[in-house]
Amino acid sequence: MLKEEKFELMDAKGVRNFLPEDKIPRQKIMDMLRETFELFGFSPLETPAIERLDVLTAKFGAGEASDVAKEIFQLTDQGERSLGLRFDLTVPMAKVVGMNPNLNMPFKRYQMQPVWRDGPIKLGRYREFWQCDVDIVGVESMLADAEIISILDYVFTKMDFKFVIKANNRKLLNGIIEYAGYKDYSMKAIISIDKLAKIGRDGVRDELLDLGFDKPEIKKLLDSIDIKGTNSEILDKVSKFVKTEEGKEGIKELRELIEFCESMGVQNLRIDLSLARGLEYYTGPVFEVYLEDSKITSSVAGGGRYDKMIGMYLGGKKNYPATGVSFGIEPIYEAMKLSGKTEPVKTTTEAFIIPIGKNLPDALKLSARLRERGINTETDLMKRGISKNLSYLNSMGIPYAIFVGEREVAEGRFTVRDMKTGEEKKIESDKIPGVIKR
Repeated sequence: MLKEEKFELMDAKGVRNFLPEDKIPRQKIMDMLRETFELFGFSPLETPAIERLDVLTAKFGAGEASDVAKEIFQLTDQGERSLGLRFDLTVPMAKVVGMNPNLNMPFKRYQMQPVWRDGPIKLGRYREFWQCDVDIVGVESMLADAEIISILDYVFTKMDFKFVIKANNRKLLNGIIEYAGYKDYSMKAIISIDKLAKIGRDGVRDELLDLGFDKPEIKKLLDSIDIKGTNSEILDKVSKFVKTEEGKEGIKELRELIEFCESMGVQNLRIDLSLARGLEYYTGPVFEVYLEDSKITSSVAGGGRYDKMIGMYLGGKKNYPATGVSFGIEPIYEAMKLSGKTEPVKTTTEAFIIPIGKNLPDALKLSARLRERGINTETDLMKRGISKNLSYLNSMGIPYAIFVGEREVAEGRFTVRDMKTGEEKKIESDKIPGVIKR
């Protein structure tokens, strides 16, 4: 006789199950994002969870030196091909555009799917999480970046958060790094700078020292990215010592971006020269959203311009300017829970029909009519008594009970109870949807 194997039933580290009380409000967030993206003229895209590893780790993708590349979940199929789970939605989208060269431009897409990163876990950070991306391909103008930022402003204003949209430009950052004396090590410096909020100035300094950078140059670099002031003041100050053509172009692009954003009514945009974003594919403006007065200290959305990635997948045969941003569903939802902006909801049911006596067929007919009118409707499946059904409705938070008995069927009017107030009214079946929706 085989010995039974004992094991503890538990989830893998960094992943979660979502019961209805968590899934329903999360779904509402995603529905709001979807509606916003389509309001701005974006269409949906879906890509596979599994990608070729060389696609994910390409220099014009994550970049082999990136911390994100080190966090890819890797696997091998039965043909011994190296594969990986996607770590974001930008690289797969770039692959799709490269494989479909006849797409009409601009290509404006949004995408909502899970991604995976084998990285550290903390509040708002998990190893499996959903991303919601919105991107514009085919537009060189900063107008496209401004439209992406205006979506960020629209979404977090609608969610009633206090927030700031931080922006920088990789071209300007490269100019600052070259000014500090690190022309040949810009990406290594950017990856370290990207950790400034996590490990602090001393941590970045120590990391740069370990990479072989000198103390005077490190101080020069850190002082340069620490410039404060209004957006215009910061750009005026940095323009005095950034002399490379690339750096000057970055300053010019940021000035254009600010001007377009002001025309679009964006009021929360702030230039932050320490903003780096550690992925190698960024080529111009980068931006992130941070919530103010929240325990969620990581960014809740981030992105930027990546003009070379798609073209590089095609061997540099064609240029595809692109920009976009990714919304972090996990930190957004955690922030909404912490701020009391969302309440646990156990069901989507709006009306629960309780058949009395032998009137189950009439209850089922009423259920069908209400569903035809767009009311989320349940009928008692357990053959419970009235009191037990009402207890169930209270525990689930279902707002309305409808009783279907002989008298109701004969009169053509049904007793509708508001579970919150306890008030009962007899209402004709065709008028019930209006009462519930109201």
